[in-house]
Amino acid sequence: MTTPDTRNDLFQKYALSAPHSEIVEAASRIAPGKALDLGCGNGRNTLYLNQQGYELTAWDKNPQSIAKLNHIIGQESLDGISTDIKDLDTLRFNGEYQLVFSTVVMMFLQPETIPQMIADMQASTVKNGYNLIVAAMNTDDYPCTLPFPFTFKSGELSHYYRKWHILKYNEEVGELFKTDENGNRIKLRFATLLAQKAPTKD
Repeated sequence: MTTPDTRNDLFQKYALSAPHSEIVEAASRIAPGKALDLGCGNGRNTLYLNQQGYELTAWDKNPQSIAKLNHIIGQESLDGISTDIKDLDTLRFNGEYQLVFSTVVMMFLQPETIPQMIADMQASTVKNGYNLIVAAMNTDDYPCTLPFPFTFKSGELSHYYRKWHILKYNEEVGELFKTDENGNRIKLRFATLLAQKAPTKD
């Protein structure tokens, strides 16, 4: 496991954004195991979790993003990361993961994709494993003015996990990297969920 200083050097070396704060928090409370990153982008969360001892599968539809992540893996001789180009809008998947996560990705998917994707996330999670989701919302107080194909409504994400142990759920205001016409970062509510799969009852 690398030290925090070494980890920061890696992110600076390849001009990567810091790992998502919810990933950092989740890693502090979930024992390392197999994890699936749905919509990994350039790999900031995958690389962080790998350095915490996780074995990662990382998927993204953008070939350039996967190529950059593969370049980092090769340059740094990293083990425990498997990557692939996958279109989440057409993907069905399964597996046995300790952690399945999607951060700031679902708003780029088609609405009809979401129910099946969440069902596959849940089915691919081992007993007592975890799902982590962070996704944009469209609410009356913070309407989404961007042309995202999908946004969650209040309470919608938590309803999908009503049979799980919800460890964290909120709909707090956050900022996108994208700015408005005045140069201010656009604010939206984000549905944030960390849930643990309940043991199957006999």
